[in-house]
Amino acid sequence: MKILLWACAILAGALAAVLIAQRLGPDLVAEFDSQRQAQTASDATRARPVLTNAMIAHLPALVQRYIRVTGNLDKPRVAGVELTFAAEMFRKPAEPGMTGTAHQYDRFDPPKRLFFLSSKMNGLPVQVLHDYHGTEATMRVRLASLFNVVDAKGVELSRTETVTLLNDLCFFAPSWLADPRLQWREIDEISVGVTFSNGPHSVTATLFFNAAGELVNFVSEDRGAMQDDGTLRITRWSTPMLTYREFDGRRYASEGDAIWHYPEGDFTYGHLVLARVVAR
Repeated sequence: MKILLWACAILAGALAAVLIAQRLGPDLVAEFDSQRQAQTASDATRARPVLTNAMIAHLPALVQRYIRVTGNLDKPRVAGVELTFAAEMFRKPAEPGMTGTAHQYDRFDPPKRLFFLSSKMNGLPVQVLHDYHGTEATMRVRLASLFNVVDAKGVELSRTETVTLLNDLCFFAPSWLADPRLQWREIDEISVGVTFSNGPHSVTATLFFNAAGELVNFVSEDRGAMQDDGTLRITRWSTPMLTYREFDGRRYASEGDAIWHYPEGDFTYGHLVLARVVAR
């Protein structure tokens, strides 16, 4: 009798898992791969005009120099870019981090951003998928391929992820910095301000450059940190980046942090090391 009850419990658990999986839809890694493949196939058909001095002449001198030192001048503007990182992410200060390989895809016309991380949380497998499409964003965190512990969307998240897209554009697709959706203002000899307008969203950031002309930090007041109750806390966000490396003739910042600057103290919640770039 005990064996029969045990077997029934196993079957019930398996059935529940199947039903939950059906309700949630495809595995997040499968969803990421499907969307990424569709985007990269589309990239192959997109026009890639060569970026010339005339096209960047209206930009602040710091931005023009950055485009040159990263090897983007006199080359085709990228249609989309795929990135692979070694990542360590933290949910809260003093808690163990989640380590894993993060995969990312960015396109800027029309906007698309995918970020996927597979790791473990409290010993259980966890998947994270950010999806920004057009002007709308979603964020899902799935535990053990069965339960969404985070399933976020809405105007505030979309505005937050617009900041993230702008950050990606600045660090990983400098050939798009002459795009008319970007409005620039000169600040001083090491920094410039930028405003990115995409549909209903308008976000700003300050970019900081070193003596070599490399972009080394991005600071914005417009991004929100996800709280335990699912709300977003708008606070200063920065991504200091170091160590420029060359990938297929273009140079990229290859290591950096993501930091929330809370009034009660800074929280470095992410560390990324760039391992691979494919620019199309």
